[in-house]
Amino acid sequence: MLWDVTTVEHLNRGNMACPGCMASLSMRHMLKVMGENTIVVIPACCWTIIAGMFPTTALSVPLLHVPFATAAAVASGIKRALKVQGKRNINVIVWAGDGGTFDIGLQAISGAAARNEDFIYFCYDNEAYMNTGVQQSSATPPGAWTTTTPSGKEIGSEKKDIIGIIMAHDPAYVATASIVFPEDFYMKIKKSKDKKGFRFIHMHCACPPGWKIDSKDAIKVSRYAVECGVFPLIELGEDNILHKTYIPEDPISLGVYFRSQKRFKDLKDADIEMLEDHINTKNAAYK
Repeated sequence: MLWDVTTVEHLNRGNMACPGCMASLSMRHMLKVMGENTIVVIPACCWTIIAGMFPTTALSVPLLHVPFATAAAVASGIKRALKVQGKRNINVIVWAGDGGTFDIGLQAISGAAARNEDFIYFCYDNEAYMNTGVQQSSATPPGAWTTTTPSGKEIGSEKKDIIGIIMAHDPAYVATASIVFPEDFYMKIKKSKDKKGFRFIHMHCACPPGWKIDSKDAIKVSRYAVECGVFPLIELGEDNILHKTYIPEDPISLGVYFRSQKRFKDLKDADIEMLEDHINTKNAAYK
């Protein structure tokens, strides 16, 4: 499938992304699949800056910047307006960070999913409010450093289960993806494009400054996340069950992933063992 990737670029050079930003790499390749007949809705997030301020933009497709909580509602309205105009071949997508998805925008997402609105919601999850200074979100993993994490906070078990929340709304399609696994990534974007109704793709996107890693290590650390099971690659099958789309042949320990990032420097070995047991139990539920 990779050999069919278009050479057309819809993300231009000169954007404002940080070096090693996996969210910008994900946007680039997502748009290669979605194509030029796409409208992108972006709430407040890193991508508000990356795309550039009006009247310029790093994207070659139409882009709307909207308030934090409204992305799913705006996308719903755009798609309905296009249908009234008879324009049914235009893809409408939301591109939002974890803060605008797990937290501030969740009510609009729930409403759109319950109505089965016909658009794709992409959450690029860098696990904190990175655009405003690395504040904790409900997608921040237990034990991770942020500027607002209380000192001495007890280690919890996991971040908010956004896939479980979306699944409760009976979506047309839901999946997790990582651009580090491009065949799986492209396959899922293509599937979501070909379906109708509410679709949701959760992307794991390393943030070098927020995760306290070198920009050159972003791809390596992103691969660790999948190989250790902290971010399993799954999708909703035709049987309405979540299935694994990638099973590591030689899984790595959670410790290798955590020790690759300075944001986890305060985690003790016992904490990592506890979290690994929990992650293994959760992943065992996927077919």
